[in-house]
Amino acid sequence: MVAISKPPIELFFSKPSKPTNHNPLSFPTIPLIDLSKSDSKHLLVKACQEFGFFKVVNHGVPMQFINKLESEATKFFSSPLSLKQKAGPPNPFGYGNRRLGQNGDFGWVEYLLLNAKLDSDHKNPPFSVFEENPEDFQCVVNDYVTAVKKMTCEILELLADEMELKPRNVLSKLLMDEQSDSVFRVNYYPPCPELQEPETKGKKLIGFGEHTDPQIISVLRSNNTSGLEISLKDGSWMSVPPDSSSFFINVGDSLQVMTNGRFKSVKHRVVANSSKSRLSMIYFGGPPLSEKIAPLDSLMVGEEASLYKEFTWYEYRKSAFNSRLSDNRLSLFEKIATS
Repeated sequence: MVAISKPPIELFFSKPSKPTNHNPLSFPTIPLIDLSKSDSKHLLVKACQEFGFFKVVNHGVPMQFINKLESEATKFFSSPLSLKQKAGPPNPFGYGNRRLGQNGDFGWVEYLLLNAKLDSDHKNPPFSVFEENPEDFQCVVNDYVTAVKKMTCEILELLADEMELKPRNVLSKLLMDEQSDSVFRVNYYPPCPELQEPETKGKKLIGFGEHTDPQIISVLRSNNTSGLEISLKDGSWMSVPPDSSSFFINVGDSLQVMTNGRFKSVKHRVVANSSKSRLSMIYFGGPPLSEKIAPLDSLMVGEEASLYKEFTWYEYRKSAFNSRLSDNRLSLFEKIATS
């Protein structure tokens, strides 16, 4: 067995941030959308256009599903490393530690990457490490993913209603398809006492480096430890206050393309904490591998030209996985404007 050396701690720190003109009171407010209210459709579209990111409440996902999964995930990440490593390395699913992908990205994070398909033919290899009752963890994940997927499809259909897209399920059907390439990820950011001194010098310990999500939509829930940051239009970073009872939604690259740039895929990152652990659970709603990704015909107005070349989800996923986290992945698929 070959021992893999740990990357030095310095590799995980960001460069000192450039000063900005923002003070905490001048930062914009994260859009908050109550899914039970009649104006939610309008607010959802507005948030996707202006932010590409928003928070939802009254989402319908039972708190017992959320709490049970958090409890089971915490138990797993608290296990001895030797046990966790039995669930890895991810290929493509499984347990990972520090290394993010195969292109030189690292983060102060441990994670479980799981198949979001719920039928028995797509069992996740990592569940076997839950030696006592692996089926219990499978059930906990299934309950959570089923409820979150339902909420996500409702959000996509509300967006379609407000934009007058036909059929109403033009977006949600891609997640409901049997071949949907959706994945589920649990990230654990352990506390890092070594963070305190570099932080005083303007550096931050990067748990997960800056990136956009390549899928259609991402749905995140975390415990009450801060760390998530989103990039604003001027390039500055804004911390997102945690809320363990709500969900945060990201527009993905694919949805940006399908709306011909009307919706914005927001760049985000996670910074680690010196004293508290952070646990986040993310459902990435993806289309089938063979699905062609292009601006929706029903959205194109008059002589509006497509900003993007048509591609399949398989082609874009492959391109994204072969890139660095911080790369502008969509740039390879943008059409060059001609005068």
